[in-house]
Amino acid sequence: MEDHDIAAAEQNNDSTGGESENTSETPPINERMAPDLTLVLIGDPASTEIGPKNILLDHDEQTNVEQFSSNLYNLCGRHICVINMLGLQTKEIPLNQGVHAFVLLLPNTLHSSQYSSGVEWLERTFGRGALSYLITVVTHETGETCESALKELKTNTEFNQTRYHTCNRSMMDENEVLDLLEKINIMVSENDPQSYTGLCAENREQEGHLEDKSHEEERKDSELKTNKTEEEDEEEDTNEIKNEEGTDVKQSESTDDSTALREEPEIKSPAWSPNKQKGTSDADLNVNKKNTSGNMHKSRNDSEVNKKESCEKETEKLFDRLHIQENLQRKFVPGDFLQIHPPVKQHHVTSERDLTYTFLHRLMMLDYRARYVRVKSESPEGTHPKSVQVIDITKKDFINLDALLSMSADTLQSEQTHLHPMDIQMAVFHCSDSFLKQMMITKLSQCQYALPLLVPDPVTMEIECPLWTFRQITKTWKVTEIKDGSNIVTMKSVPVYKAQTPLVSFFRLGSLSVSKSQLMNTLINDRHSTFFHRNCPGSTKSRYLMDGVAEIAWYCPAGKPNDAFNDCIAFCNLHGDALSTERQRNILIEKSLVTVVLVPSLQKDESFSIITALFESQNHFIFLTVDDDRDLFKTTTGQYIMGLKGKSQSDISEELKEIIREVLSSVDGSNLKSSFQLETMAELSEIRVDESDPACQRGKSAAMIIVDILSKDNMNVSKLKDEFLPYRGDLWHQWSKIHKELYHLRGDIEKEKCKKEQELMNIRQKQCAASFSKLMELFIVSLSCFSPTDKQYFLKWIQILMDDLSTDDVSSVLQSYDEKWSEVLALKNKHNKSHLLVKKQTELEDISRKLQSATFGLEHIFREMGQIYEAHRAIEGESRHTDWSKYPELAAQLMISGHPMELMDGDAGHVPLTWISSLLEEVIKKLGDQRVFVLSVLGIQSSGKSTMLNTMFGLQFAVSAGRCTKGAFMQLVKVSEEMKKDLKFDYLLVVDTEGLRALELEGNTTYHHDNELATFVVGLGNLTLINIFGENPSEMQDILQIVVQAFMRMKKVKLSPSCVFVHQNVTDVAAVEKNMEGKRRLQEKLDQMAKLAAEEEVCSAECFSDVIKFDVRKDVKYCAQLWEGSPPMAPPNPGYSESIQEVKNIILSKASKSDGITLSQFKTKIQDLWRALLNENFVFSFKNTLEIAAYRKLEIQYGNWTWDLRSNMLTIENQLYNRIENGNLDKVKVSNLTKKTSKTYEEIKTAMKKYFEENREKEFLAQWRGRFETKIKEFHDEQVSTVKRKLDEVIQQKKARKKLDDKKKEFEDKLLQKSKELAQQLKDKAKDEEELKNEFNRVWSDWVTEMTADIKPVEDIDLTEDQFKILQELGSEHILINESKTSGSYKKISSVGDYSDYVILQKKNDTSESEPTQDIVPDDSHTSKLGTYVTKPVSNFWKYTKTVFGYKSNTKQIQDKSQSALPFHEQQQIRLLIDKAVKLSLNSIRSKPVATRGYTSAYLQEAAKIVKEKVEKFQSQSKRTLKKDFTVDLLLYVFYKAEVLLLDSHEKFKMKHDALTYLQSKKTQYYNVFRSFCKGNLSAVVLAELICEKLKASTVEAVCNKTAIGLAGEMRCNFPAFNGNRLNLEKHVLKSLAENENFDDFITYIRKPRKQTKAFIKAEVQKYIFTDCRHETVNILKKNVHDINMMVSQALSTATQKVQTQRGDINMWLKEFSSLLKDELTFDTISSQNFSDINNLDFFMEAIKKEFTCIIHEISSLSLEKLKESRLKPDEILIDQLCNCCWVTCPFCAAVCTNTIGDHSDADHSVPFHRPSGIKGWHYRGTVEFSINFCTTNVASDSSFYPRHDSEETVPYKLYRTAGPKYADWKITYDESKLVYWKWFVCRFQKKLEEHYNYKFQGRGEIPSEWKTISKCKAIRSLDEMCE
Repeated sequence: MEDHDIAAAEQNNDSTGGESENTSETPPINERMAPDLTLVLIGDPASTEIGPKNILLDHDEQTNVEQFSSNLYNLCGRHICVINMLGLQTKEIPLNQGVHAFVLLLPNTLHSSQYSSGVEWLERTFGRGALSYLITVVTHETGETCESALKELKTNTEFNQTRYHTCNRSMMDENEVLDLLEKINIMVSENDPQSYTGLCAENREQEGHLEDKSHEEERKDSELKTNKTEEEDEEEDTNEIKNEEGTDVKQSESTDDSTALREEPEIKSPAWSPNKQKGTSDADLNVNKKNTSGNMHKSRNDSEVNKKESCEKETEKLFDRLHIQENLQRKFVPGDFLQIHPPVKQHHVTSERDLTYTFLHRLMMLDYRARYVRVKSESPEGTHPKSVQVIDITKKDFINLDALLSMSADTLQSEQTHLHPMDIQMAVFHCSDSFLKQMMITKLSQCQYALPLLVPDPVTMEIECPLWTFRQITKTWKVTEIKDGSNIVTMKSVPVYKAQTPLVSFFRLGSLSVSKSQLMNTLINDRHSTFFHRNCPGSTKSRYLMDGVAEIAWYCPAGKPNDAFNDCIAFCNLHGDALSTERQRNILIEKSLVTVVLVPSLQKDESFSIITALFESQNHFIFLTVDDDRDLFKTTTGQYIMGLKGKSQSDISEELKEIIREVLSSVDGSNLKSSFQLETMAELSEIRVDESDPACQRGKSAAMIIVDILSKDNMNVSKLKDEFLPYRGDLWHQWSKIHKELYHLRGDIEKEKCKKEQELMNIRQKQCAASFSKLMELFIVSLSCFSPTDKQYFLKWIQILMDDLSTDDVSSVLQSYDEKWSEVLALKNKHNKSHLLVKKQTELEDISRKLQSATFGLEHIFREMGQIYEAHRAIEGESRHTDWSKYPELAAQLMISGHPMELMDGDAGHVPLTWISSLLEEVIKKLGDQRVFVLSVLGIQSSGKSTMLNTMFGLQFAVSAGRCTKGAFMQLVKVSEEMKKDLKFDYLLVVDTEGLRALELEGNTTYHHDNELATFVVGLGNLTLINIFGENPSEMQDILQIVVQAFMRMKKVKLSPSCVFVHQNVTDVAAVEKNMEGKRRLQEKLDQMAKLAAEEEVCSAECFSDVIKFDVRKDVKYCAQLWEGSPPMAPPNPGYSESIQEVKNIILSKASKSDGITLSQFKTKIQDLWRALLNENFVFSFKNTLEIAAYRKLEIQYGNWTWDLRSNMLTIENQLYNRIENGNLDKVKVSNLTKKTSKTYEEIKTAMKKYFEENREKEFLAQWRGRFETKIKEFHDEQVSTVKRKLDEVIQQKKARKKLDDKKKEFEDKLLQKSKELAQQLKDKAKDEEELKNEFNRVWSDWVTEMTADIKPVEDIDLTEDQFKILQELGSEHILINESKTSGSYKKISSVGDYSDYVILQKKNDTSESEPTQDIVPDDSHTSKLGTYVTKPVSNFWKYTKTVFGYKSNTKQIQDKSQSALPFHEQQQIRLLIDKAVKLSLNSIRSKPVATRGYTSAYLQEAAKIVKEKVEKFQSQSKRTLKKDFTVDLLLYVFYKAEVLLLDSHEKFKMKHDALTYLQSKKTQYYNVFRSFCKGNLSAVVLAELICEKLKASTVEAVCNKTAIGLAGEMRCNFPAFNGNRLNLEKHVLKSLAENENFDDFITYIRKPRKQTKAFIKAEVQKYIFTDCRHETVNILKKNVHDINMMVSQALSTATQKVQTQRGDINMWLKEFSSLLKDELTFDTISSQNFSDINNLDFFMEAIKKEFTCIIHEISSLSLEKLKESRLKPDEILIDQLCNCCWVTCPFCAAVCTNTIGDHSDADHSVPFHRPSGIKGWHYRGTVEFSINFCTTNVASDSSFYPRHDSEETVPYKLYRTAGPKYADWKITYDESKLVYWKWFVCRFQKKLEEHYNYKFQGRGEIPSEWKTISKCKAIRSLDEMCE
């Protein structure tokens, strides 16, 4: 062993006093070598094979005694001790020596829990410090890998991959073991100290307590001291303090900052008090003080070493007690604390572990009592006072009083004291990253606490100046100067790091009996403990982290006569004895203008030399001698000396103030020390500045480059913004203004709209053309390239440096603002309404605008980013490969990290929707579509909204006076994992807004803006905080009126936010009676405002509770005033913090009952609210996209449910149809049908219940649940009713043809017999097929004639003759009939655009042809107000139009065509006449039983009569006369349509009722029977063929029906056009029309949308079956064939088996077989009399199977054309399913309502596909000018319209719902006519539309040039966009 090792060991034994049990057991040093490494193996014993070949562990003895490893020595030549503790995790093992590494052995099959339990045991047994010495080794078998083990280990936060190793379980591989030793060596070199001495189990009273020294050790240490025998920190240096229970406790000169110096840790713990050793006197100690300087120096060096080592131990103990040891390395970050955590206890915690979080949480809540949190057990005994120990003594004990007192002291010291509050603060400070430190120091400053200026590192002792932490602090004060005999008060607001103020520093030399810190507090604020001192709550004798810390605080005068100083002064306090903190002392002396030195006396002692040096310096010193009572005197060198003994603290304070004032007044500006600036601390070489951190420097450098660009030309701030941020300036403001004007259009609406849209696009182009400033380029590059930490620094520096640019401007403007505001308020309070008040208000507005111009912050840069993005997106479209396209992602990263983002630009008063939407989309990409609870805040200006939010959640909203913050900002706050069990969302999203009701602004503009803002944020929020400041009734009334109206609007648009009123600045929060009275008055005001708002919003509400769910007892919270005294020196009121915590608890309580909304829903909500707000009528304009989307999804589900019911009913209908046809059913009961559908119906009801109750959008769905449940029931009942009606009709038809059916049996028997007889005759000719066929044909006619001789055949009908006769009977001329038939014009009568040719245009009451007196054509554009002119002459009409519409002299006159053409409304009437007549007449035809009873001409006569009556009725009511041509064409059109129906029905009748037709259909069947007999086949074969022939026809029918149902189901589920709701179908119809470009189809769609939709469905089904999905269709058909084949095979087997069992005959077999097929196939009965000879049923069955197999094979190849002939057709099934919806058309443009439910009377009609009304034929009155306006644009304009063609009064479009019933039921919202589809249509078919309607696209109806640029692709694409 080396000499120095032996010496160290001996010294260690001496230091422990020789009393350690473990040391006494250690073997003598000469018996063994000291190890190079000591390894402790812990973990699973099964992880290695212990044995002689195991290099690492060759013994299996489990012990804590080290054993040298010979194998390791042989391997590496080092003495390595290995301690085997494998498997001892359940025990506590004392550690006897230092350990270099704990090796945790784990098997390759480990579980994460094994690692965790090993780590927990190690920490529990040896202390948390042991984790730094841990290396993990995973052992494996040969050939195994450890990848999965490593992956699993990485899930543990404690795991360090650099300290991880793998090796074979045998540990015989030398290379593996050498690699392990190398990793251990690296770990040892990284650790300091390199070995761990650990915590012995028996020396720890409880885990986490840091007591590892005995009293003997302390006594030994005390000998090394050089006079520090008492605890000397002045702030606890008192003779008597009170403990927590109030008991007087005698102490020996304790100090206030700490009981020991940082260099003297041995006296820091109460367990090791500085009691003198027995026999040591004060005199002895004094002798020690007088040692020679050489001895002192040696003693100090020795002491320094011991102090540093002891300091590290004590610090480690402190951090361990707080459980934050690991955070010295892995620092706390703001995100750890700025989450939604469970509420903390206000006054105590139950564990020291909770102190850190509680301190920070309360500090963030601005509770200056955060320092004074007690640790108190929750156990019952913890609530009782601490028991007093009773000592048994006798009278004799009083003789030795010293011994008694010593015994008492020892007893007291045996208990561990609580942690010093400043230790907690500094421990958190040391464990925080720079951003949390900055936040922490900022909050301490707000709490008016002193801030750390010089901080020794607890490990390295390096002194650091945390300059970075001061960067966000601003100090505001008022300077009082005397000029010309009067006081001039000037306000200053300066960042504290730039403030140039005198510095007054305090420090002490030696131990004092007075508190330096308490004395300093009297100078700054005698009501608040700015500096912590000994008498503060929670102070203890022991502290570890404050010695050597210099704290700074500023005195800020308020500009009042009682100010202590007229200007701001900085005060600095050096904690601990300055004798031991030389570096800090010298720095403060160097920087201070005045230095105050506290000493016991000026006698010669250790401090004398220092005092002498100070006297000799030229600085200003004030020496306060504690033990002297001398009066104040001043030396000639300018030093002051004053004794403190016998003086009161107030006298001392006043004298000190006077001295400082005197010094300050004597110093001129040339003195370098006249002002101190924090930034100059960075110039000191002997300390480290935190801003020297590389990341901080990188962020600063990048920010400086940008700021250098800004400051280069010395421009003022407003010009800087215009120069470097051109996008967000005037151009953006212009864009916002014009965009709002789109909602208030006048004149030619579409032209004006296109003009403004072009202006908007031009602005965007100008924005894009603006140069991309260097500032933005550098800013974006930094955001893109920096790491998250660098980025945070960069953003902070940018804000700091830009604030610096505008500080002076803002400060001066604020001064002016403050003065002018005071003048305005004074005039208002005098109720002065004079011109002077108006003038002052105007001046105030000007100052407000200057204030906005003077501010320059990050929000302006982000606003610029947003505008760059919006501009380029508008011009270039969506792109992912450009720089600007990445902007939302960059902003999203910042928002996720907690940065507030601007939601509404307050300057422009606009929400940049494109930017905000893209930003939130990126947030969703990164986080997922998380659920958020939106909390919004409303309140008047400067009412403390932002302060409240920042206090409540630790947010970063700007807090500034005046109107500096405008608009709305949003910020995300994460919900902690522990709170997610109580809350159903992932984030709280807070929306902060500018203040309502700016006091300086008046008029409607402000009121409208406030209403707009309030409605916006109330609509966004799940909960809105309404912040009321003060108790002024008038102020309260203004905000309440705005807020209540906002909530009223939410109710009307079916949004249901909640609210909480926060009443701030209440003087007496605790006064219950007063608060109840306040709540009563608030309730009255709310009810009053609710009534007023109800009148304005046209809604019924008697009280506020009718508007929103509100309980005044629970939803109103009173909050104390923010400041405890008068600013600027007043600290925050602790009552305010408590009140805010209570408000927060209320918020979280309400939030816990809400699911919140997803981020995507929040994004949509922003869009909906803002678009509605742009309209004047919010309620009518609001389109709840989320609600609409939920309803559309519900419609799709409704379609699925109804389809399930329909397909089930189709199957049932099919089965019962077969039963009826098979003669097995002659009556259908509703109850039976209901029973058959019950299972499916119940399943659907269950699915509905689940959908409504479990869907994420259940809040929206709840309003429709009842309606849809009713609709499903109605649909079910309707299906049952429809099927019953159809089946009843089948039964009636069956009964009607009973006579023929009876004959059929007779026919078949005869035919069978005749065929058999004929076959017997021609048996010898069986091989000649041709001759057989000829013979059969020859006799067949005779057979048919013979059998039908007495039956009258059904004749064919001649509809043409009947039609001609009927027309002649009705008086139509022969020539007219022939002309119309020849031309075929009648076929287009329903789609004609202009009916003028059918009308005699001469009016019945003519006046003059040249000057008609009336014009009653309705005006579709409805922009003119012609009501009062309808009876005026044309000349007056033109005079009016010239005046109103600005027509110039060259305006085109009304064309001749318009004077003779048929007015629009008359065209419409004729069109309605045609539609009605055709519908009624065809319905009459359809209702006739042609298919069951045959045709008669009376049916056509009845239809013609209906048409004639309708035409005559129209003639009698119309002012026009219809020509005869019209009646003829209309009748021919009806006959043309009826012809198809009649012929089809007659064919069916003939097929089923004509015997001749029936027999002819059986010819092939009986020829086959005849041929089979000829071939000599057995009866069984013949009957098999006969049966299969019958089965073939029914199988084909069944296959086709099943395929029809299957295809319909397949297309309903998978075909894009059919698998959605009604809107989806409409979109595809429009797409199809555009793709085909057939004008006639368009006209059909416009006139008869249902007809065109049916045609579309038919066409798509045909295309699907025969083209697109032919293969899939064939597969469906084949599957159905296969199913029927299997069913028939099963029926054959079952019937045969049953008949054979019962010994039945062929007759029985036929009945049984028929019975088995009754539900699936129609099967006519076959007479068995000709086949009675069949006995072998097995042969018979096989014959059928063989024949049927051939048939099945044939049917499998069935032509798909057969589907067209089946009873059920897929297109008809889909038409029934998809067209059973609403077909009501828009009263303006005739667009069809797209609601999936037909009768939705409780919901408005709506459609996103509105179109120009000219498409419907609307035009301007008296002209041929089409109207091209969209109704969706009109409703946002200021124009009016005529509700009816004969109206004389106009209705404003914005109030269109008041125009009558057909308007009231429609919901038409402004959409900027984004649907370009119809614009493309108008341009594409302009000529045809003009020809069709005989109007022109000219004048006011001229097509805008922008429309002509729209392509078909863009038109089709717009349909998708409108359906999103």
